[in-house]
Amino acid sequence: MVPGPGETIRSDDYHTAGEPFRIVDAGPMEGTTVLDRRSWAVEHLDDLRRFLVGEPRGHADMYGGFVVPADDDRGDLGVVFFHNHGFSTACGHGTIALVTWAIDTGLIVARGHRIPVVVDVPSGRLPTEATLAEGRVASVRFTNVPAFVTAVGVKLDTSLGPVTLDVSFGGAFYASVAVDELPVSVAAEHLGELVAVDREVRAATSGAAFAEHPDDDRLSGVYGTVFHETVGGNPLHQRNVTVFADGQVDRSPCGSGTSARLALLHQAGLLAVGDEFCHDGIVGGRFLARIEEETPAGVVTSVEGSAHRHATTTFHLDPHDPLSAGFLLQ
Repeated sequence: MVPGPGETIRSDDYHTAGEPFRIVDAGPMEGTTVLDRRSWAVEHLDDLRRFLVGEPRGHADMYGGFVVPADDDRGDLGVVFFHNHGFSTACGHGTIALVTWAIDTGLIVARGHRIPVVVDVPSGRLPTEATLAEGRVASVRFTNVPAFVTAVGVKLDTSLGPVTLDVSFGGAFYASVAVDELPVSVAAEHLGELVAVDREVRAATSGAAFAEHPDDDRLSGVYGTVFHETVGGNPLHQRNVTVFADGQVDRSPCGSGTSARLALLHQAGLLAVGDEFCHDGIVGGRFLARIEEETPAGVVTSVEGSAHRHATTTFHLDPHDPLSAGFLLQ
């Protein structure tokens, strides 16, 4: 569904704590829920995903979302997330950007200083609240689906030596690795080595029982690896870089990954309900998060961050362009 002769595609591009989010209305999709529409997009919109992600229009670390209707009239809007390797089930930074966009464009009418917006994503329904300051969206906090731990202390040999994995769900399954046990740090100069370890982690955990979702297999599988280090203790302050999809690097602190980390920190006794958690990304952006409550399904978490528009683009496709489908160099 790439544009034909004379057709164009418009995107609004935001970043949340440095991580890009390209917002596109691709038109109607089949399905009654966002998760159904994601399944339909996998089959019918992969060419458009590649068109929007690949160079020269994008790059190997581009992220985005197709705006879709909410699952029912209790929601305000929905989104099908996409990245360099397909369509994800959760994206916290994208949810923050999408709510900011919805208010910026008037899709959601801003009344007062705190605006509730209900967003349906493939992993479930996310209540959010936008805080306005001087007429603009200053921040968005989303309340995530329950996060839960599925494995701790999993040993794995990697190209950087032995590592210990803790696995948890925060809208997607993540393996957490403390970089303290590795000869690297959360820094740009070590990204190549961390990307290599993430590929090894996901190959080794493919099909693992601890990454099977109890309700819907479409949410199963380790999505990425959160490499984390502790910066301070009061409040708890950590820095991370999350690698996911096909070696894609999250510039932000990773919203769904933050929820997954909160579940692990709570189980380890490092965070109680209501405690603040400061989570920094590799380029300096910050999310503020906390555990809102404990439930039988897991801990309910909330994550707050800010998004900023940096481009509105109209894409064309030259039918004579031999590289029209796009390409990726990593």
